[in-house]
Amino acid sequence: MNPLQILRVAIRALVRNKMRSFLTTLGIIIGVAAVIAMVAIGEGAKAQVEASFASMGSNLLIVLPGSTTAGGQRGGFGSMPTLTWDDLRAIRTEAPAVRYAAPQLSSGAQLMSEDQNWSTRVYGTTPEFFMIRNWPTSMGSAMSDSDVEGGTKVVFLGSTVVDKLFGPNADPVGQLIRIRNIPFEVKGVLAKKGQSPMGQDYDDAAYIPLKTFQTKIQGGLQQFIQGVVLIGATSESTTQVAVQQVTALLRDRHHIGLGQDDDFSIRNLTELASAQEQGTKTLTTLLASIAAVSLLVGGIGIMNIMLVSVTERTREIGVRMAVGAKPRNILAQFLVEALTLAIAGGVIGIGLGVLAAQRLAAQFHWPMLIRPDIIVVSVVFSALVGVVFGLYPARKASRLDPIDALRFE
Repeated sequence: MNPLQILRVAIRALVRNKMRSFLTTLGIIIGVAAVIAMVAIGEGAKAQVEASFASMGSNLLIVLPGSTTAGGQRGGFGSMPTLTWDDLRAIRTEAPAVRYAAPQLSSGAQLMSEDQNWSTRVYGTTPEFFMIRNWPTSMGSAMSDSDVEGGTKVVFLGSTVVDKLFGPNADPVGQLIRIRNIPFEVKGVLAKKGQSPMGQDYDDAAYIPLKTFQTKIQGGLQQFIQGVVLIGATSESTTQVAVQQVTALLRDRHHIGLGQDDDFSIRNLTELASAQEQGTKTLTTLLASIAAVSLLVGGIGIMNIMLVSVTERTREIGVRMAVGAKPRNILAQFLVEALTLAIAGGVIGIGLGVLAAQRLAAQFHWPMLIRPDIIVVSVVFSALVGVVFGLYPARKASRLDPIDALRFE
């Protein structure tokens, strides 16, 4: 018998017991569908985490000033200004792993347009801040060094503030708003950035040049930075090196002796992003492993049904052998039946898995990422399950004695 004839015979045998064949493939269908759906959702969750952290900025470090100690009570980092403007200049020039460094001063303020007002955070910073945060403008122009040096009264608005003050899809560039009753010209609108991993709306903010902030919004502390310093490392791989260099530099500048606590804190958001990504990857692997167990159970189901089929069709096997079928033909027939069941279950499982992933992604508002390699692996694994678990029943059928098989009742 040629392979095509063997396939036809196998399909006819399976079609004779449609319900049993379907129930046999059900384990494979569930296993493959679970693998496809779980990996797709896991990859989507991973992509969402990466996008969320990417919105913070590239290779981002945040340097916080020190803590206060009064009456035996210690405050958290940021409660005591310990970072100076000279420290910022030193970080920019003496730490090779640092590409950009920018101060970030902030204050709550009421913003007013001609007929609307909105309370938000106003930040004073420099152009490097937007480079660290990978934050371009969608309208108007970006903050320039001349804006900072000249202390110009210009403001750069997040999209949420624009919606609240001017309405959706408005172009406020060139218009005036008032911050604490001081007029500012809207020079640019920042591209929409969305929410932080903690739910903070990045777009609900206004940014003005550092010098303008210090003179018009909030007085400075002379040589101390009344805020935090954002640092962009030269690459993701050098963020830890940048932490070490900045730590050593600030300890030396602040004359902190060996064994003494730092009077500043450096937060490495790249490590946080990596931890979140690793957690998502672990969860995806766990879910995929559980789904793979379903495939194993489905394979055992195939072997069980094929063994029953061999017993039921003992006389048929005897007749085939009596008219000239060789053991390898019987082996091939039952092996092809098992393989057909497994592949059919795999194909149906892929369709159901993609559908389930779409439904789950829509429900949880996650992106859905179907990996072609997982689909290929699922089909191959299904076929492998069919071969492995169908081999024993097929070998048992091929080794039957024709005379005994013909006598079987």
